[in-house]
Amino acid sequence: TRNFDGSVAVIFQPAEEGGGGGREMVDDGMMDRFNIQEVYGLHNWPGVPVGSFGTRPGALMAATDIFTIDIQASGGHAAKPHETIDPIVIASHIILALQSIASRNVDPIESVVVSVTTCNAGTAFNVIPDTASLNGTVRTLSEAVRDLTEKRIQEIVEHTAKAHGATAVLDYKRNYPVVMNHEKETAFAVDIASGISGEDKVDTDANPTMGGEDFAFMLNARPGSFIFLGNGDTAPVHHPKYNFNDEIIPIGCSYWAKLVETAMPINR
Repeated sequence: TRNFDGSVAVIFQPAEEGGGGGREMVDDGMMDRFNIQEVYGLHNWPGVPVGSFGTRPGALMAATDIFTIDIQASGGHAAKPHETIDPIVIASHIILALQSIASRNVDPIESVVVSVTTCNAGTAFNVIPDTASLNGTVRTLSEAVRDLTEKRIQEIVEHTAKAHGATAVLDYKRNYPVVMNHEKETAFAVDIASGISGEDKVDTDANPTMGGEDFAFMLNARPGSFIFLGNGDTAPVHHPKYNFNDEIIPIGCSYWAKLVETAMPINR
């Protein structure tokens, strides 16, 4: 309708799932090139009623880091384990020890998830292999916990392997930062959502999620806010049976139109 006075950049964000498209766009100068002063994001959210919104100032979604652990041991015949240094046993000890970070190293009031998601070793029933490899992810909501978790993973990997007479190398990559909503812009987003659906359908203190989102890079570059829009009682995102609910399209479009028209009124 062009019922606003100013300019709007609608961002097509590629490579969100692991590729860090948001980071690449920011690094490529998107904010300066299009003179973006504030940035807003909207994400559908299964399990929340259609028409309901949820957000909060501060940390809304987690920093997402990834790691690989390569264990070098000494294989041999499975009938003679005493003549080997078994990397699978070492990997098992590391996996269990990593779970102690959340339960014994991080303040229980804080949040951290350490998940080992792949374990690869061996090719035969009767052979203890030389090596094993683990992959996983770390999710945190603060830089202090992020630093602590990386430090503890390094210590656990190094010393557990050494205790068993082997060596292990940790490759730890900091991936997406925390989605950190700015207070002023989040209050504005809440007002807009309330005008669309009513105050009773806007959760202003939504629980943070340990999922990640590379919109975080944009929020680090400019003030703004990220908000969830209920997708209804559907399967969660990333589930094979997930289905986007078309009924929320008019609600989401109304949110964007009202946000722009309110931020840049014609007769201001």
